[in-house]
Amino acid sequence: MRLLHTSDWHLGQHFMGQSRQAEHQALIDWLLQQVQAHQVDAVLIAGDVFDTGAPASYARELYNQLIARLHQAGVGLLILGGNHDSVSVLDESRDLLRHLGTQVIASTGAPQQHAVTLPLRAGQPGCIVCALPFIRPRDVQQSQAGQSAQDKQLALQAAIQGTYQQVYEAALTLQQQLQATLGHKLPIIATGHLTTVGASSNESVREIYVGSLEAFPTNAFPPADYIALGHIHQPQKVGGLDHIRYSGSPIALGFDEARQTKQVLLVELNENGLQAVESLPVPVFQALIALRCTLADLPDALKKIAADADPKRASWLDITIEEDDYLADLPARVQALAEGLPVQVLRIKRQRGSSSPQLQSAAMESLDELTPQDVFARRLALETLEPPLQQALTERYLGVVESLNHPEDHPENAV
Repeated sequence: MRLLHTSDWHLGQHFMGQSRQAEHQALIDWLLQQVQAHQVDAVLIAGDVFDTGAPASYARELYNQLIARLHQAGVGLLILGGNHDSVSVLDESRDLLRHLGTQVIASTGAPQQHAVTLPLRAGQPGCIVCALPFIRPRDVQQSQAGQSAQDKQLALQAAIQGTYQQVYEAALTLQQQLQATLGHKLPIIATGHLTTVGASSNESVREIYVGSLEAFPTNAFPPADYIALGHIHQPQKVGGLDHIRYSGSPIALGFDEARQTKQVLLVELNENGLQAVESLPVPVFQALIALRCTLADLPDALKKIAADADPKRASWLDITIEEDDYLADLPARVQALAEGLPVQVLRIKRQRGSSSPQLQSAAMESLDELTPQDVFARRLALETLEPPLQQALTERYLGVVESLNHPEDHPENAV
């Protein structure tokens, strides 16, 4: 069984006023080439296939194109919901997509519903998957009055661990049934869209749902042959273990990810379990460069970037000018220096020189790098509200945003 593990595509991401459509189209083309070159049997996307719960029409078109092209190639596809995905959006075409060889699991249900098989190209089952998406607290536990924040975290961890164990037991039952039919044992893999203990995260990983588990211990996973994880954008092994992996996002979703080598993982399994995991580096379809220098050094820095840039696709720049003097015309000066070069300046910031390490390391943000969900989450964090109320307010807010993005689906809001 050859499985391609990927996650966190974030189709439809609107990045500082720029669309990622061309990059995602190039990614799909590249992925299909890898599927054929490596004779992949199935593809697994471990959550956050979309960037928002109300994806743009072109993002849905890319999603459908990926499904159709994998079906034409005779390759199975398993899609797990992430914290950025809308359960209703993923579920709306679930039954139809099943006829195209795509399985979609958007939310948590009965254990038997999460023990599924992925096929070999020849059609027979190749592996069993404990297919768990992003687990929302309300799906696995009930809030108890008087619980501290730590108690709630421990209760949620125990509930998620119990969910994994129940699904794994259902997978073992399915394994025995199929072994009687096939004559050999199928490997078992598990999925997850969460943060694990020891995982290295970055700024581009955003939590939408208040009350999510901070970190899930690796020893709480079931003893699956391979565990395919999503949510963390930086590719990595978890706890140094070969069989527990984050594939990471296939394209850089922020300037903080620009230096990462993006990848998908080629996983090979047989009846004896995991045989090999190979990293397939993803080409850079759009250059993102974070530049920090003084205004005097900027012309030379821009010329160096321009010399290495693709003349057909301008590099996107995030420029921080280290300057003590306040310059009212700083954006105009920077844009003038970039004029005629194969670069596009998306953001300009100024950081004053200071002997204070705290000021030097202070994070700088602007509204153009935040989503409406981010802004709401920041505002909500200033209130002292119980987690159930925070959760309810967040869900209500997301519903309002969706109704504004798709008014045709919410006639009750019409004026």
